[in-house]
This record gives sequence, C-alpha cells and structure tokens, in this order.
Amino acid sequence: MATSASNPTKKAIRNPSGLGSGSQSGRKDVGAGSGQTVKFARRTSSGRYISLSRDDIELSGDLSGDYMNYSVHIPPTPDNQPMDEPVEAQSVAVKAEEQYVSNSLFTGGFNSETRAHLMDKVIDSVVTHPQMAGSKGSSPCAMPACDGKLITDERGNDIDPCDCHFKICRDCYLDARKDTGNCPGCKEPYSATGDNEDEAPVDFPASSTAPAAPALPSPTSKPGHHSLLEPTKSLLARGQAGGSDFDHNRWLFETQGTYGYGNAFWPKGGGNGGGGYDEDGEDDDDEKEMGDGMPEMSEKPWKPLTRVVPMPTGIIQPYRLLMLVRFVALFFFLGWRIQHPNEEALWLWGMSVVCEVWFAFSWILDQVPKLHPINRVTDLKVLKEKFETPSPANPTGRSDLPATDFFVSTADPDKEPPLVTANTILSILAVDYPIEKIACYISDDGGALLTFEAMAEAASFANIWVPFCRKHDIEPRNPDSYFNIKGDPTKNKWRTDFVKDRRKVKREYDEFKVRINGLPDSIRRRSDAFNAREEMKMMKHLREARGDSVEPMKLPKATWMADGTHWPGTWTTAAPDHTRTDHAGILQVMLKPPSNEPLFGLAEEGNQMLDHSDTDIRLPMLVYVSREKRPGYDHNKKAGAMNALVRASAVMSNAPFILNLDCDHYIYNSLAVREGMCFMMDRGGEDICYIQFPQRFENIDPSDRYANHNTVFFDGNMRALDGIQGPVYVGTGCLFRRFALYGFDPPSITDYSRREIRSPLDLDDIEMQKRPLTAADFDDELDPNLLSKRFGNSAVLAESIPVSEFQGRPLADHPAIKYGRPPGALVVPRVPLDSATVAEAISVISCWYEDKTEWGDRLGWIYGSVTEDVVTGYRMHNRGWHSVYCVTKRDAFRGSAPINLTDRLHQVLRWATGSVEIFFSRNNALIATRRLKFLQRIAYLNVGIYPFTSAFLLVYCFLPALSLFSGQFIVQTLNVTFLIYLLTIALTLIGLAILEVRWSGVGLEEWWRNEQFWLISGTSAHLYAVVQGILKVVAGIEISFKLTSKSAAEDNEDIYADLYIVKWTSLMIPPITIMMVNLISIAFAFARTIYSEIPQWSKLMGGAFFSFWVLAHLYPFAKGLMGRRGKTPTIVFVWSGLIAITLSLLWISISPPKTSSTVAGGGGGGNGGGFQFP
Repeated sequence: MATSASNPTKKAIRNPSGLGSGSQSGRKDVGAGSGQTVKFARRTSSGRYISLSRDDIELSGDLSGDYMNYSVHIPPTPDNQPMDEPVEAQSVAVKAEEQYVSNSLFTGGFNSETRAHLMDKVIDSVVTHPQMAGSKGSSPCAMPACDGKLITDERGNDIDPCDCHFKICRDCYLDARKDTGNCPGCKEPYSATGDNEDEAPVDFPASSTAPAAPALPSPTSKPGHHSLLEPTKSLLARGQAGGSDFDHNRWLFETQGTYGYGNAFWPKGGGNGGGGYDEDGEDDDDEKEMGDGMPEMSEKPWKPLTRVVPMPTGIIQPYRLLMLVRFVALFFFLGWRIQHPNEEALWLWGMSVVCEVWFAFSWILDQVPKLHPINRVTDLKVLKEKFETPSPANPTGRSDLPATDFFVSTADPDKEPPLVTANTILSILAVDYPIEKIACYISDDGGALLTFEAMAEAASFANIWVPFCRKHDIEPRNPDSYFNIKGDPTKNKWRTDFVKDRRKVKREYDEFKVRINGLPDSIRRRSDAFNAREEMKMMKHLREARGDSVEPMKLPKATWMADGTHWPGTWTTAAPDHTRTDHAGILQVMLKPPSNEPLFGLAEEGNQMLDHSDTDIRLPMLVYVSREKRPGYDHNKKAGAMNALVRASAVMSNAPFILNLDCDHYIYNSLAVREGMCFMMDRGGEDICYIQFPQRFENIDPSDRYANHNTVFFDGNMRALDGIQGPVYVGTGCLFRRFALYGFDPPSITDYSRREIRSPLDLDDIEMQKRPLTAADFDDELDPNLLSKRFGNSAVLAESIPVSEFQGRPLADHPAIKYGRPPGALVVPRVPLDSATVAEAISVISCWYEDKTEWGDRLGWIYGSVTEDVVTGYRMHNRGWHSVYCVTKRDAFRGSAPINLTDRLHQVLRWATGSVEIFFSRNNALIATRRLKFLQRIAYLNVGIYPFTSAFLLVYCFLPALSLFSGQFIVQTLNVTFLIYLLTIALTLIGLAILEVRWSGVGLEEWWRNEQFWLISGTSAHLYAVVQGILKVVAGIEISFKLTSKSAAEDNEDIYADLYIVKWTSLMIPPITIMMVNLISIAFAFARTIYSEIPQWSKLMGGAFFSFWVLAHLYPFAKGLMGRRGKTPTIVFVWSGLIAITLSLLWISISPPKTSSTVAGGGGGGNGGGFQFP
C-alpha cells in the first residue's frame, strides 16, 4: 500500500511537505493491474491529489530534475460505469446554466418562494460584454414562438449544441434533451459539435438544471460547488471523459471508500521519474534501495515573504527613556500638588488636582502601548516566485494564490452618490490579482433601483476600463481619480497607442458619468410611463366590468426596471413590501465568473473600441446583493449587511480571504491585495486574522483644519500596536481571514497536533492513516451537526468552512510551518454557478436566517455597538489571533472624509459613542481573556475610556477663566518647584513629540493639528457621547446616527466648498462658551489688575497664559465658525454671547472683586484709581 496515494492523513495535515511517507513500499513490482494508470503530480484545492500525465508537462533544462512522478494502478470499482453523455454536451449544459444564472434576478425571503426573474434588459444602454447580465446573443432562438437568448461562449459567440448548427436557446435546449434528446433541427441525438472539438473538457461537474417554473426550490441537501462532498457521479463522469483528469483519490475520500487504493511504483527509466525498472522491464538490482530510486529535490533556499524592520535604536531608546522620565516627573508633580494645597482657594485647587490626575492616567493608557513600534516590508517578487511560477507542484505556472472576495457596502444613494460607488467597483474589478480568484459583492442596504442600475452601468463600462488599465499599467485604477490627476499622463508610458486609447476611454468615461447622472430622471420617467399605462389598463378593465360610472382608482406608484417589470426592492413612493425597511432579498450576478484561462481581445473585434489583442479582457465576478428586510426583525445596520455578504459569498465563491471597503474608499494601489497576501502566506500567517491598511484621504483642505488625515493615529498608534498583537480594525481597508470571522480560535491556540496526541487511536496504525479526513479532524467545532446551531441551517455554508480554512493556509514550504497546505493545491478552476447555488444564497440573506444562531454575537461582525468594527477586531484578538499593519509605499486605498466642521463633529460623536458602549459592555478589555496581551489590553482599555476625559477637559478649560475671575490660581504661589515641574513636563512632552514624529513619519504641523482637534472634540462630541452612552445603559434610550454624506464634486466645482459651510448643531455650544468665557475673563482680569491698589501680575500672567493656551487649541474651531463672509448663523453669536455673559455675571455676583476701602469710599488717598461694577 502507498499511503501517499491515499487521502492526506492527520500527520500530513501538520506539514504536507513530506509527501513521500509511503513511497518506499511503492517501488516494488506489483504486476500489471487491470485498472487505469494515473500519474500524480499535484493536489487539488481540497487537499487531494490530482492526476497529471507526464505528456502534459513540457520540461527542459534543470527544472526537469525537480519532478517526481509515480504510477498508481487503480482497480475498477462497481460505480465506475460509462457516462450517459459526452463531456462536450455537458460543457454546453454548463454554459447554458451559467448564462441562465447571470441573466436572472433572484428574489426571495420570509414566507416567500425564491424566484428567478429572467431579465432581457438590465439597463437602457446596450450591453456588449459576454460576462455581463443582459448581454445580447447574435441571433434569436430558432424554435417557434421563442425569443430567448442563445447559449454563448466566453467571447459572446453563439454555441451550437448540434453539428447542424441549429440555433437554440438555453430553455429550449434543456427541454429538447429532457424530452427526446434529439436536436429539433436535424432530429438527430445531440453529440459533440464541430465548434467544440478543440475545446478542452471541463474540469468541473455539470451543474444541476433549474426548473422552468419561476419558483425555485430551496436547496437543503445539495452540497455547494465548493463543498468537500461533491456529487460522486459527476466526478466519475469527469474521469471517464478526461481519462487522466479523474481524481481517484478524491473520489475515494468523498465516497468514504475503503477499497481500491492501489499500489504505487516508480516508473521505469531514470532521470525525472526516479528509477525502479530497467529498459527490459526487469528489476534493477542497482536501484533496489529506495533512496537511490528517488531523485533528489533541488535544494532552493527558502525566502520569506515579509520582514520586520525595527525602529532605529537611536530614536526608540531615547523615546522610551523620555517616556520614563515624564512618568516619574508626573508622579512627583502630582505628589507635590496633593501635598501643597492652595488654602485660599481649595475648590480651585481640588478641581485642578482631580483633572491632572485623570490626565496623567489617560496619558499612560495612550503612551504605554507605543513602547514597541515596528515597520514591515513585503517582497512581491518572492510571492510571484512561490505562487505563480512553474514548479514541481504547479508545472503550468497557474496562480496558486488563494481567492479573495471584495465587499463594498452602501445604504443610501442620496447621501452616497452612485458615481462614487461605481468608481470604487471599477477600481476593484481592475485590481492586479488573478482574475478568476476575485469576486466583488456590492451590498445595497437601501434596496434602491438607482444603485442597482448604476452598478450595472459600471459593469458595462468595465468592459472598456479594465482592459485599458491592464494594457497600459494605469495607476490609480479609479477612473475619476485617474483623469483628475495633475501632471503629465504620458509619464512612464511607452506604448505608441496610449494617447489614442486614453482619449477614447476618457470620452467613454464622460458619457458613463452622464448616464449615471441621468439615471434618477430616467427611472422616474420610465416609472411614470409604466404606472400611467397600468392605470389606463385598470380603468379599461373596470369600465368593461362595471360600466362608465367608475370612480378613479389610485394604484401604488411602482418603480419599474428597464425590462418593464416591478423592482422588487425599495420604491421611490413607499408601498407595502417595497420600503427601505420592508422588501425582499435581491441577488443579481452582474458579471458571471470568468473562465480559468486568459481570454485575449481581438484587434478587429467589432464590439471592442481598443486593440486588446495582447490583453486579458476577462472581468472578475460581480454580484449585487440587497438582503431581505422585514418589520419586526432587527437588521443591525452595517454589521448585519456585512454578515449577509459573508454568508452569501461563502455559498457562491467561498474565498478564504475577504477585503471590505466603504463605498467611498477605492483601491489606489493595484498591488495592495498582493502585499497583504504576503503576510497571510508567510511563515506564521496562519495566526493572522486580518491585515489592516492605513486610511488615506483625498480632497482634504491643505491645512487639514480638523485633522481629517488623522496621521498621528494611523502612522503612530497603529504602528505601535503592530509591535504587540496587531492594529485595531477601523472599518474599511481590511483583509480578513474568513475562518477567523467565523469565530474559531487560531491554530496555535487550537493546536491540532495535541488533539491528535490525546486521541486514543494509534496514529501509526495504517488503517487510521487511510481514513479520509473529516471536518472534525481540523477542529471539534467543525462538526456539521454542531455548526447548524451556530451558523444556521444552511448545509452548503457549513460544508464550506473547512474548505476555506484549508485554502487560507500558507504553503508548507518551511519546517516551522505546522499548519500549511501543499503547493499547487489552488490551481484548479472554480466550479461554475448554478441556479440552486444562487437560490441558497438568497436563503442565507433572508431576515430570519440569523434567528437562534450566533451571528453577530460570536460570528462575523459583532452587533450591539455603533462602532462594530472595533468590537469585531477586539473579539478576534481576545481569541488569540494576531493582526498586521500593512503600510505600502504607494497608498493602498484612498477615500473621502467630511471636511465640514459639523459633519466632522458628528463623525467623532459616533466613534466616541461606540467607545462608551464598549466600556459598559462585555467587550470591556478589563474582563478580556488571558489570550489578549497586556499592552494590547491597555490599548483596548484606552479605546473605551478616552471619551470620559471630556468631562475633566471641560472643567480644566474653564479653570483659567475661573482663576482670572476669582484672582486666585491653582497653586498658592508660583514658586520655583512648581515652575521646575512644569518645565520638565513641558520639555518631555516636546521631546516625545519630536521623537514620535521621527519614528512615525508624522509632520509637526499634523501633530499640532491633532492636539488642537483633540481639545475641540473633547469639549464637544466626546462630552455628548458620554451623556448618550450613559442614557443608553441606564435608561435604555437607543442612539441613532445619520449617515455621513459623501460628496461627488463636479469638475468645475470647488472641492473645498463644504469647508466654509456652517451648519448649526448643539455640539458647538460648549467650545463657543469656553472661548467667550476665557476672552471675557482675560479682559476682566487685566482691567482689575491695572486698577487695583496692589497689582498681582504673577496671577494674571499665570491665568492669562493658560487661557491663551486653551484659545490656541480652539483656533481651528473659531476659524470654522467664521466660514466665508456672511456665512456664520447669527444664532451662533447670540447664544454664545448670552451664555458667556450670564456665566461671567453669575461668577462676579458670587465672588465680587476686592478693592481698597479708600478707593471704594471715594477718597483720594489711594495710589491708583479703583474699579468696581456699579
């Protein structure tokens, strides 16, 4: 027996690189068997071996010595019967099913059937790309009374199932095969056509046929196309047709077979095949030892994909030393302050000391996690060498990289312009990654037809934009950003047709923008016309039934699609089952999955504007998803939408990695996904839950008035966290491991090897090693019988989990990698979509699916907080996972940020409210598990505590004014000790800032802007967040936030127009009051000091200095209030002035200023004029 020909064993799971465990016994002569002979060279995506004939491998030079193949005689099995139909006919059926899926709009949900609505037309404009929904065939169906679309290939050419070239559509073809099996044209049985003779047999089973009726059955027992248990018949059919393409080992695994494992032997001849027999077929005595028969693998040095670059010692060591000095200074300063109270103003002293103690505590929480900042670099050349270069495990050089699903979320086309979302989608479709391994899902939580048709227009324009980007290596691949770049567009461009191509694409993009901008009016006019027609039909019907005396009836104002049918989502005029919170689930495959082989354009192709003869014109899969919403079901906002995408993508594509982007964040660096994959596929990558990229923003005012870039956080705090357990998840620009999102522990915590050692079975037992692996062998929690209670009742979803876990593993090419996969395991093509699979995806996005499951509680995005992103990342870290911060040389992603003061404050308010919710929930880092590292725990504790600093900050901002009004100070006298402490703390703060700027790369101006906005937000948004969070915890008052508007500026529009708009909000009241009170107090104290008998200039200078310090921090806020001339609302000045004057007069009445008796009595013996209020 040859164990290497059987299924991967539990031992092999830990390090599949040692594949020759049973090859010694396989060298012996076992005689000629009666079965088939198969040569194994690599594995399939599920970990099983796949056959590869030596004739298929063209080797030359030194590379040929790296290949080791051996033959396996497989005895015939009872189920191995001839196929009923040829593979060519199967290929036609598969293409017909793919075309049916891509041209159908699937709907369904609660108490409703899943229906497939075949769409002849998705948008009003012409669709030409064969992958897109609604693409036209070249000829109509030849069957009488049928206007269906013909079956087409990857190029959009018609496929003729019969040699007679009878034109037939998908439905008629299936009916003909079902009824008689004969061609309606020549009346002969269907067979291989001449057009498909050169076409390679498909590597996937034929998809199941959907019923002709609109209602589709909800699949319950049919495994998904990514399941570990594919239908046995289809695999056997593949083996009969393709000969050497049949995966016998996988068949034995999937059927749980215990016979027919066969015997392995090294083929005769030396060199590449080893050597077990001489040319005469006799046993070669010189090669009896197995060590001599196996050729030696060429020893290539192992190269890492990533490196950790520590900070320079000359910067980080002084930084840590200054941190210690400031900590000691703060400790002694606070001790001195407590021991030396101001007896004349204990209330002022007490408030200041309490605030200073809290500030010291919050500074420690913020500073301590910055002890170990690091940088990381990637090596894309090594990534290409390992995963996309011909090798013994991957002779053809196909991409062995794991697949990636992209998630884009949008909710309201009025606040999130469809053009912005469309540009994001286009940047994803053009990303530099294997096309067949990309799937893009757009979540429309508003269910708007405007978003649907805008995405269809984007898919149509991608036919022009994506090949243009690939041909000329365009960066960035967002058309709006690319065409608005200032500078020479021809820089580094060498193709002679670049200028001509760019001019044509620019014109097409302008027309695309006009179509997008005209969609609202187009939908309105179309809907009005169809509604008027329906009303006329109804009135005509009523007149025929009741006579002329018919009262006018008002029908619901429906929203109509381009093909003249009702839109199943949200209507413009609300109606039952058609509102934002009450509509069916919708799923449309706008771009069907691409073929596995490159598809080059034709120079003279009629539907191609440009010459793409040397450019791959395939497009990644694009899916529109709008989850079902019904009254009485909590939809959990963005977190619920993301979880719906996780489930739908698991059923349809099941990529092991997920990259989520907001609709206004696009891919700025087309290689960003590859750089993130370097970390996932490197040694130790199996313990990484996500790769967080920094957020970069465009169209921010040059001075960055409100610290929108937030570089102190993204370049400082996040780099520091990367040296501990990893950065926090910030909501967008994050590459997730799907298995980690499912709530499982990392392999290093689970430790499969220990579980195997505890097993009562002997792992060395040959029968144990022959047993096919099941999901429970990876993890006890992967038992399908238990998964239904956690993941819901979808069997397809449950069966996809171990597949995605295996595909997400790094290569087992290093002894230190315990949980890896063999090279070449992911080069097989994906199985095409069928209607049953899409119907299952509709089921998992229904409103009721999450009932009595752990979605949102333990799985996926976590519910219960407006900052679901931070909580989701915290849960992963709390289970022992690590994350990585990937800072690329060219920004990975770019997006937009609110530059308006009011919008910025509301954004910060939402973040701070989420932090307060975290503090009062079970996600508080104080009660985290021991798997969360100490410094990481402090960082997460700071996330939940920082809004509470606002109360102390507000009091401290009023202390200078109170000091000036009262004539007292926080200390009794400005003695030398106080000044030394103050100077030490200030100098260490400046030193820390300078060093932090050095190791983080943040500019001093950016650091100062961050300090200014910290005080602005701390005295406004953070304060309101604390109040709202406490009200929610104590009184149960729910908090609702408005969606932040994303602007799509026109070409001639001022991109900074929003900066000068002043929108009144109650968040402005505290900062305005602070400014007014401090200004009045300075004027009051200055006048009192001048007219006093004994001027106390030291107290005036001390109080005035701190007042000016507060006002300096509030300067951007004051500048924002000014706006442009005449823009500031009068109510801002009225309320702020009234509040400031009221507080000032109130304080004066409580503690009136002291004057000399002589001056008060009107005598002239004083040394100066007195001053007092009348």
